[in-house]
Amino acid sequence: MDIALEEEAFEPASPSSQYLNSSNLSLCVIAVLESKIPIEYEESLPLNLLKDVFVPINPRFSSIMVTGKKGTRKWKRVEVNYKDHIKTPIFPSEKPLDFYDECFSNYISNLAMEQFPQNRPFWEIHIFKYPTNDAAGSIIFKLHHSLGDGYSLMGALLSCLQRVDNPSLPLTFPSRQRTTLSSKDKAFSVLKVVPRFFKGIVNTVYDFGESILKGTFVEDDRTAIRSGDEGVEFRPIVVTTKTFSLDSLKQIKASLNVTINDVITGIVQYGTRLYMQGVNQESCNGKCTALVLFNTRALGGYKSVNDMIKPNSDMPWGNHFTFLPVSLPKLTNLTKRDHSSINPLAFVQKAHRMIDRKRNSASVWLTSKFLDTLRKLRGPEATARFIHGSLKNTSMGLTNLIGPVEEMALANHPVKGLYFMVTGVPQSCSVTMVSYVDKLRIAMVVEKGFIDPNKLKSCIDYAFDSIFKAAVKSSPVAT
Repeated sequence: MDIALEEEAFEPASPSSQYLNSSNLSLCVIAVLESKIPIEYEESLPLNLLKDVFVPINPRFSSIMVTGKKGTRKWKRVEVNYKDHIKTPIFPSEKPLDFYDECFSNYISNLAMEQFPQNRPFWEIHIFKYPTNDAAGSIIFKLHHSLGDGYSLMGALLSCLQRVDNPSLPLTFPSRQRTTLSSKDKAFSVLKVVPRFFKGIVNTVYDFGESILKGTFVEDDRTAIRSGDEGVEFRPIVVTTKTFSLDSLKQIKASLNVTINDVITGIVQYGTRLYMQGVNQESCNGKCTALVLFNTRALGGYKSVNDMIKPNSDMPWGNHFTFLPVSLPKLTNLTKRDHSSINPLAFVQKAHRMIDRKRNSASVWLTSKFLDTLRKLRGPEATARFIHGSLKNTSMGLTNLIGPVEEMALANHPVKGLYFMVTGVPQSCSVTMVSYVDKLRIAMVVEKGFIDPNKLKSCIDYAFDSIFKAAVKSSPVAT
């Protein structure tokens, strides 16, 4: 929507906001909060919550994106008509849980395909009052990705929630422990600086080149998880979820001396390859790349929204992330030494080496500079086309968020579980993860009619079991 504007009257939209809300790319985040108790809906309840808590969090929640005289995109403040943003679907009452499961699945699929109107703020709340096999009711938040990334939007949602045990206390998050090196280890690490420096240069050149090629010419094979069709982002989806114990994941982490992110990436990659093998033996080892999303902030936990929007904040509001392409290991390359069977731990170890190498190369910085240069030379639409190509040419996306360690409630409704997904992505498969209390919830978003969600979930479940048993068996403390 092009509107002639006085340039000084509006807040400039960041480059990433423009990329993510363009004719070439439009991404949304859908977060689902599952209630432990039936949702007692009163119209004034969500209205007061939105007016008093949610919308005041950030001016973007009461703004629309418009185009100025010079073609620049800006945020324009508008009056919010709250009734336009609160949706309460109606279905037949007193039906079996399986019936409402199907209603909920179809509702999410339709919601994912709908585009936000450009003449009102880019968010909605949907209150699904009906019980399913997972929850007594669900509250669905849909927010456009141009408003902020998962870190920002999670911070906004958490501002509306309270701790169940003590609402006066803030929610807390798992600490990120760093390994402390001894003086001997520090001295040894100094000797490794020079070779690592030159190795880093080589890795940077390779990774940056790979990122550029993925956004332009080079694409993955068409396999059981990648249709490669044009317009796949506009097709119906199916969402299925799986819950894992964080304690079990930590056992694997400790046994292999890796991160939780490495563990879950390895599990998903192994499960995905098993699914591909089960569907099509011939293409099960086809070229597949996962785009792993990393937050570029110096993360140490969530900051309050007030801290995020301060000038020069070390964890600012907005979109601060990058995609790192990580190749899925082939099943034939990760067999045991005697070639008798697949070594499941190799997927986690491979994920650890690949992610660690890519995170420590300068390709992230170079890619960011490349996108900025592309925007300046050819405009945000050309940059959005490049990002769209990077997504379309790869097979799947992986992203995760850290949730609170305490149980939380929304308007006195205890939250049993939560998960999120990114929609509008030109891929047939994406996987998102979020921790909550002592669990990790994985959501698998797949192209409807192309990928069997239940089979994929069972393959990932099998991958977890195999990796957990192998890690516990190989642990020095195992008995």
